[in-house]
Amino acid sequence: MNNYTCTLLLALMLAPLAASGQSGLDTLDLRDIFYEPLLAGHRPDMAAFSPDGEWVYYTANDSAMSDNELFRVRLNGSGGEPAPGDLERGYQLSPQGDRLLYGSRGDIWLADLDFGNARRLVESSAPEYGAAWSPDGERIAYVQGGDIWVMNVNEPGLKQAAARSGDQPGYGLASWVGSSRLVLNQYMTDDYREYFFPEYVGHYVEPGSTRRGVATQVISVADLDSGGVTELARHKGYVSTSASADGRYLAVETIDPPMKQRTITMHDLQEGDSMVVFEESTEGWLYGTRMEFAPEGGNRLMIQSERDGWNHIYTILPDGSDMTQHTRGAFDIPWAEWTGPESMVFASTEVDPGERHIYTLDLEGDRIEQVTEMEGYRQSFDLSHDRRHVVYQYTFFNEPFELYAVDLQRPGRETRLTQTIPERFRAIDWQREDYLRFTGRDGETEISMSVLEPHNMQPGQKYPVVVFVHGAGSLQNVYKGWSNSYYREYMFHQMLNANGYYVMEVDYRHSTGYGRAFREDVTGWMGRYETHDIVDGIEHLAAGYAQADTSRVGVYGGSYGGFMALYAASVEPEYFDAAAALRAVTNWENYYHTNPGYTWPRLGTPEADSANYARSSPVTYAEELERPVLILHGLIDNNVGFQDAAQYIEELVQAGGKEFEMMMYPSERHSFQDPDAWHDEYYRIWQFFEEHLKGAKGY
Repeated sequence: MNNYTCTLLLALMLAPLAASGQSGLDTLDLRDIFYEPLLAGHRPDMAAFSPDGEWVYYTANDSAMSDNELFRVRLNGSGGEPAPGDLERGYQLSPQGDRLLYGSRGDIWLADLDFGNARRLVESSAPEYGAAWSPDGERIAYVQGGDIWVMNVNEPGLKQAAARSGDQPGYGLASWVGSSRLVLNQYMTDDYREYFFPEYVGHYVEPGSTRRGVATQVISVADLDSGGVTELARHKGYVSTSASADGRYLAVETIDPPMKQRTITMHDLQEGDSMVVFEESTEGWLYGTRMEFAPEGGNRLMIQSERDGWNHIYTILPDGSDMTQHTRGAFDIPWAEWTGPESMVFASTEVDPGERHIYTLDLEGDRIEQVTEMEGYRQSFDLSHDRRHVVYQYTFFNEPFELYAVDLQRPGRETRLTQTIPERFRAIDWQREDYLRFTGRDGETEISMSVLEPHNMQPGQKYPVVVFVHGAGSLQNVYKGWSNSYYREYMFHQMLNANGYYVMEVDYRHSTGYGRAFREDVTGWMGRYETHDIVDGIEHLAAGYAQADTSRVGVYGGSYGGFMALYAASVEPEYFDAAAALRAVTNWENYYHTNPGYTWPRLGTPEADSANYARSSPVTYAEELERPVLILHGLIDNNVGFQDAAQYIEELVQAGGKEFEMMMYPSERHSFQDPDAWHDEYYRIWQFFEEHLKGAKGY
């Protein structure tokens, strides 16, 4: 039976069910998951606070289509409605809170708080962008053609603060530091190399060239009084800056390309000197780094660091004295912001790695108060202009993310702002997953795991297992709520669940949210410890779920998850009977050349650390592969190039006797866009597991 016939037969089989209305998982099919109207709706994303602080603007789609629309709701949860058409989301409120600055149609505009009386400040053939208020609200700086300009707001006056020279890269505007200096940045990409991701579906083949590498960043300060531009730092790698509210100090943070070394240098712009105030290093790679000076009235620099093994909040004075750690414990701080000169708000996993709450911190005495109570997972935090309200996405099991708000002055009272979950989603009796924590084979490593049991299990019957492996490596996907990164897979797993499969997932070592050591264990050899943790999860499933048949296990995932599916099936064939790999990395050396920012910190360089690349790459183990694999890849993927799929297939062909299937998608990149491609991909995965775990191809 060919694929077209299978698809047609499936549609005919499911048509009566669809017509009768959905009421349970038995009615869930692939079209529900991948086609519009989106079954779970389009999750609302915070866009902006209104200038007066009364409204929250967010994007969503009330008919569950892919194209977003803009809505607004009051902070108390009332008044949900389409947003006014004249709203400019990227506005900046003046320091006095009485005017708005924004870019529109390539020009700079000034308006009242209601966007009325809008007037164009700059009009030219070249676009202007990056406009920013001076701290005193008297001037505006912006970028035009790589040059920096400053104009007065209340009286005539225009001045060029910095001009690009020759073939040097243009300036970008990082921030003001005081009202008489600007922090500028430039990106040097001279040593980038050209790579190709060919495109085939047009009339002619396009080469798809792109330049990749790690940039050298230059940080300079432009003095508006003297007219001079002074270079402060030139660094290959990662650079960020933060200016003190009084305009005297500029903190410059640098991280090297392999992300092993972090340095914060404090520049005293009044005295003209500098000193290193903070350093840290690691054998793995730095993560969750952030710094920010206190707002007006304070002079401390907040630093987020994993120096004690977990991401915590530290502060330090500009002269490098009084370094203080304000949070402690075996938990992470994924987000923190100043709310005043001596106070902060932050999110923490102290209650559980799969649960996030919001807290306030008073630096005097390190007084901490929890301000949220509902069990669940929170992310994407936004602090209001007055630093009183936090808006965030909240989820709990089988409840897709909605926007919530909390008033920091009224702890415990969370307000739901949006109601965007369609009734058709609620009509389905979704299976609640089991959220587990277990100890790995070393007797020390604590691992998070989720398990979905088959729907309507029959006594005495055993059911095959599908293992999902999340992508990115450095990501958390096992928590007490709806998956924002893998919402399609979340529903696909429920469909597998309804059709007689256990579905399990572990947040393997390399995942975020579990501390530095947990993440960094994989340094120098990706795949080894991740496979150990997944296998330990299978053993834990076998011990705790009597009807799970762990002699029939399929594994699948995309990107890093696809890499892991191929790697695990190769090195642990006794645990995995079939592996489906979507857009998988098969040769990490390829990924180093086009994405060095990811690969260099984890594996080093191919020239110096070739052994790390060889033992981490599935192509190395292709000859040893014993299990059937399914390879699915977008032909114009410009993240993980199709070259990886081609090289892996060539190794399988040359090895001889390997059982594999392959499907390419000519018009798709790394993140698929076409619902038909999504549907085809997951139809093939399901068919693949039906054949190799149940012995019956097709539905």
